[in-house]
Amino acid sequence: MASKVLRIILIVVLFIIFFEVGLVSSYTIVTSEAPNVQGLIDMQISKIAGMFTPEKVNNMLIKDPSPVNITNKKDVALKMESMSQVDGVNVDSMNVTTYDDTSKGNFTVTIEALGYASPNSNSGQIVISKVPSYKIIAKGNASYKENGLTVDERTIVINSILKLHNKTGDTSYTNYNSSNSYNTAYTDYSSSGSSSSSSSSSGGSSNNSY
Repeated sequence: MASKVLRIILIVVLFIIFFEVGLVSSYTIVTSEAPNVQGLIDMQISKIAGMFTPEKVNNMLIKDPSPVNITNKKDVALKMESMSQVDGVNVDSMNVTTYDDTSKGNFTVTIEALGYASPNSNSGQIVISKVPSYKIIAKGNASYKENGLTVDERTIVINSILKLHNKTGDTSYTNYNSSNSYNTAYTDYSSSGSSSSSSSSSGGSSNNSY
């Protein structure tokens, strides 16, 4: 075993020596000048070091996530609504991706979906905003069942809740702690991804309809 390692090391050293000799010879032939050996070595070292910068290493290692289609989006949305304590989670906005090999029996997925704030009350009128107020990011374990790929709701963990700001026309995000409390009263599963509800008051009382 030791002799094999020594042979490999010897081959690598000989390859480097022949490469350097060939580089110096080529430089001499092309420029018709005596080569600056130290300068050539420094140039090679800088080029090799540049290939292993943290940015380039991350670009080589980090890959884009693969989208996956799960069959229990509604159940997942209900679980995310309950855990994040928002007033509704839009199923149509849900995006499920993974970095793992989907051919495995069980793998981790990242779930992103838009959520709605609690109803706002103003002068006896309750209005649920048509515009999502939060972006919820969660993780869970997915596996293939008889009805397709499903996420086990028991494994769902909320990573972050980002508050959306649309007042200036540009969407920005603010970290929002998932432990904050809301009045959970409405869940939107309509195909349009938005909902509104209002009722007028008469004689100081209001009737709410959803």
